[in-house]
Amino acid sequence: MTSLSDLPIRDDLRGREPYGAPQKHVRVELNVNENTHPIPDDVQADVLERLAKAVSGANRYPDREFVELRDALAGYLGHGLTRDNLWAANGSNEILQQLLQVFGGPGRTVLGFAPTYSMYPLLASGTGTEWVAGDRDADYELSAERAADWVRRTQPDVVILCSPNNPTGTPLSLDVVEAVYEVAPGIVIVDEAYAEFFPAGEPSALTLLPGRERLVVSRTMSKAFAFAGVRLGYLAADPAIADALRLVRLPYHLSALTQAAALGALAHAREMLAMVDEIKVQRDRIVTELTALGFHPYRTWSNFVLFDRVANPREVFDELLAEGIIIREMGIPNSLRVSAGTESETSEFLDAMARYVERHGSPLAETSERAPVG
Repeated sequence: MTSLSDLPIRDDLRGREPYGAPQKHVRVELNVNENTHPIPDDVQADVLERLAKAVSGANRYPDREFVELRDALAGYLGHGLTRDNLWAANGSNEILQQLLQVFGGPGRTVLGFAPTYSMYPLLASGTGTEWVAGDRDADYELSAERAADWVRRTQPDVVILCSPNNPTGTPLSLDVVEAVYEVAPGIVIVDEAYAEFFPAGEPSALTLLPGRERLVVSRTMSKAFAFAGVRLGYLAADPAIADALRLVRLPYHLSALTQAAALGALAHAREMLAMVDEIKVQRDRIVTELTALGFHPYRTWSNFVLFDRVANPREVFDELLAEGIIIREMGIPNSLRVSAGTESETSEFLDAMARYVERHGSPLAETSERAPVG
């Protein structure tokens, strides 16, 4: 049988690993930051009706410019945005890929701050862009001074700021975005995949868009809208950014079915987002109860919690999996990540963690191998 090493793939792809989130199906799945709440019945009915209408015209190509969807997205975001400021694709990963196809590429660099979303370096390699990993401050935070210093020293063509950061959940203040934009020679992307989970009243980087034609804010419907299976990501930026992405997008890249489903969800945005507050309650509950068990959760503005003081992450992962609960090993020493689920799912996870501590004793008082921030 032919192996990957036998194929004439590009040299810069040899030895690389694909995105590796496990896809085990168990009773309680809290490993990939999905919104585990079911879509309300009336929303399902509306989406199905729209899909049926789209299928009836599926012999024709979809609207290449997805004008109705861009109008709906602009209406959802507000901030004076119009369809000209909006662009969408099959998940925010495709949004980021298209941005790197246009503004990255051979001989260009993209700067991120590790540890961060594992797809960033994979998207960089796939587009022939050099990935530069800056480091972070204590507890995986990122200060304006550190971020701007990395930009000054490396002069990247693209900067990606993950807000809040994945996999750590740590928030990113807008002064970091402003400081980076001030010194960056190229495009600055703020990935706000979890923006709906910000504390109430906290501003988005969308507020910084006016007058900053090189700033891009990326969003997704996968998390807060419970639409991970639909694959709809989008961005807001100066209209020239969308014009640039038209140079690399595939023809009719958003199917009629995707557009119809997204429009159905956006028509019920208030109802779809009602579950966000419940998820935030469960997230904060995880932080409180893991702390009481002796673990150390990091500050989080997302729908997940990274926690350390885990002496043996693989042992915890395996013992939870044996009980039908899956969380995530991120490769960060002495740490694990768990998504906030429904109240019952969260209870099952926390009860299992309490039983683990009963069997094995209290977690490490201090993590002897605290993860490097670079």
